[in-house]
Amino acid sequence: MKDKILIANRGEIALRILRAARLTNLSPVMIHSQADRMSLPVRSADESVCVGPGQSNKSYMNPQALIEAARITKARYIHPGYGFLSENANFADLVEKEGFIFIGARADSIDLMGNKSKARAFMMSQGVPCIPGTAAVGIEDDLTPIYEQADRIGYPLLIKASAGGGGKGMQIVYDRAELLSQIRAVQHHALQAFHDSQVYLEKYLSHPRHLEVQVLGDGHGQVLHIGLRECSIQRRYQKIIEEAQPVNLPDHIREKMLSVALHACRQIAYRGLGTLEFLYQDSEFYFIEMNTRVQVEHPVSEMISQCDLVKLQLQVAQNERIPIKQEDIHFQGHSIECRINAEHPATYMPMPGKLKMLHAPGGFGVRFDSHLYTGAEITPLYDSMIGKIITYGSCRYEAILKMRQALSECVFDGLTTNQTLHQKILEEDDFVNGQYDTTYLNTHSFF
Repeated sequence: MKDKILIANRGEIALRILRAARLTNLSPVMIHSQADRMSLPVRSADESVCVGPGQSNKSYMNPQALIEAARITKARYIHPGYGFLSENANFADLVEKEGFIFIGARADSIDLMGNKSKARAFMMSQGVPCIPGTAAVGIEDDLTPIYEQADRIGYPLLIKASAGGGGKGMQIVYDRAELLSQIRAVQHHALQAFHDSQVYLEKYLSHPRHLEVQVLGDGHGQVLHIGLRECSIQRRYQKIIEEAQPVNLPDHIREKMLSVALHACRQIAYRGLGTLEFLYQDSEFYFIEMNTRVQVEHPVSEMISQCDLVKLQLQVAQNERIPIKQEDIHFQGHSIECRINAEHPATYMPMPGKLKMLHAPGGFGVRFDSHLYTGAEITPLYDSMIGKIITYGSCRYEAILKMRQALSECVFDGLTTNQTLHQKILEEDDFVNGQYDTTYLNTHSFF
């Protein structure tokens, strides 16, 4: 009899995990909210359980409901995907205490990396370069030392919520006069969003690139890397285009970034998939955070390595070992991913609606990861991402050509999407030449 895996998520990542589960002889069980009862992952699963109403805090983010779903379906594994409870240390701990296997990092690793100020301190202790910054302060703390540290680092500075992530809970401050008001604003936002008012300050980098290292650990000290990714095309700190591997990056920087990432993960006997994120500017790189889960952009790493990362993640959970060695992984070609969101292409405002007709792209080296089908409804209850187009080419320009073709083939009739924004970016000279950083969408006008 097959072991069961409870997929504690929704949308495209739920379908992605479901497919990998079947490749590892696991029976997929889907949870769903009332709003998602007709979703493709639910209809594709061996079993499904409704865990609450459409509001995510009453369904997908209700730990007890998820545990009960695993119990009544007799699931052995619980996979949190990304978002929701995927980086919640308390949930990971609860899963293990209740006798299930959490497919992800251990609770202590999630706790360490989930708090940015603690993660910074750990990385600095391991010799990983970090952006000059301050200690963390809460609403009740004395700010006098922060003023002194800020003056020493120099303005502009970036205020960051210690418990934040995904670009949330961040604010630039340009001089001492506005420091207090901006700190208090971010602290109050952090308290509401993350139930933790602590913030810290970092030196603001004006034109960095956003690079990241994909890792996989077995929990016993063996850690592999699956290359680097470039994630600098962002709107409001949210990635929309990712590539593997980064272009115009010196080999010695690449090797050092991989080396420090692997060293840090080995020190905590990291388990599962993880991503260490860095900023790179003026020939220097700096650690900013680690995501202790599968990333939205994992397909570009899969395309250049021919490694099924989610399948590997499940195999590690089942066998407590990685079935491949570093020397088995070879990187070839180039891959690009475009996140297709149900949003206005110029304002980025979410645009929910019903999909009247879907035509997905195809062809050699083209992949479309989505849970959509004709008639599916995009509700305002959840994230606006509706799918990902991924292309692979023997070189970057071939991957770009394939992406242009794929974008031209896509039809999302009935929905407003950012498809046209992607098309304009893929034609723009600076992007084509690989000359861009995180300020790209602020310095280029397309509408």
